Amino acid sequence: MLPRLLPRLLRRSRRLRSLSGKHVLVTGAASGIGRATAVLAAEQGAVVHLTDLGADRLDEVAAEIRAAGGRVGHVEAVDVSDHEAVRRLARRLTDAHGSMDVVMNIAGISRWGTVRSLEHEDWRRLVEVNLMGPIHVIEELVPPMIDAGRGGHLVNVSSAAGIIGMPWHAAYSASKFGIRGVSEVLRFDLRRHGIGVSLVCPGAVDTPLTETIHIAGVDKASPTFRKLQARFRHGAATPEEAAEAILEGVRRNRYWVYTSRDIQLVHLLQRYLPPVYSVLMRTMSWGANKALPAVEQARRPERAA
Repeated sequence: MLPRLLPRLLRRSRRLRSLSGKHVLVTGAASGIGRATAVLAAEQGAVVHLTDLGADRLDEVAAEIRAAGGRVGHVEAVDVSDHEAVRRLARRLTDAHGSMDVVMNIAGISRWGTVRSLEHEDWRRLVEVNLMGPIHVIEELVPPMIDAGRGGHLVNVSSAAGIIGMPWHAAYSASKFGIRGVSEVLRFDLRRHGIGVSLVCPGAVDTPLTETIHIAGVDKASPTFRKLQARFRHGAATPEEAAEAILEGVRRNRYWVYTSRDIQLVHLLQRYLPPVYSVLMRTMSWGANKALPAVEQARRPERAA
């Protein structure tokens, strides 16, 4: 029995050694990692299909890709947290272009704070966008990939906060650990269909999210925050570097995809040297609260009875 099963167990999903002519959907394509990944995929010959919330910025990215000689298929502004909107997008996309070869869940938002400062809406919105958004895309676009029988690849962007216990990230981590769990199951469920899965865990990446991020209790115009923000950007990867890591992960059919060595190292410490990891995270928490004590002191507004 085992000799007959062994070839099936060892069979790998089909590697996409080239994106040339492949149909690639990118969510969050209007800015940051999503934009950089869409541009790079088009440079490598893919037909890219773009979605994000902002229609104007999305059109600008599409125009940029076309001006550089790249191919853009479907472009549509959609809120991925709206299942019906994603369903309509998937139907139009599949009817016009067939099933996707690569689906990339990159869209996301970020809000940080403590359990006494974050509002319920913060927790709910993070889960709706960062977890349910990718689930909606997976529900509607992966089954056509399976039915087509050509294999393919699914990319889910989690975060360093989907691996380790970063300060003030409880709500954000709820969504990012969630997509990690979804990906962990799908990497085995989709294998028999020749569909690879990559879980991307970015560390610091200098994207527009650094400007729009909400940290409960923190004045983002304060000199202290601006100084820390500049330090963050100095050591951060660029969106283009993150895009290169993602597409390399797709080509090599890697499950774990890191955009920087520091997160990979901390992940290794967590798995193989838990006491060292624990000391590191305590030190990180202490340092974060010393740098921005307002976060720990913040409280959510009182509700009227």
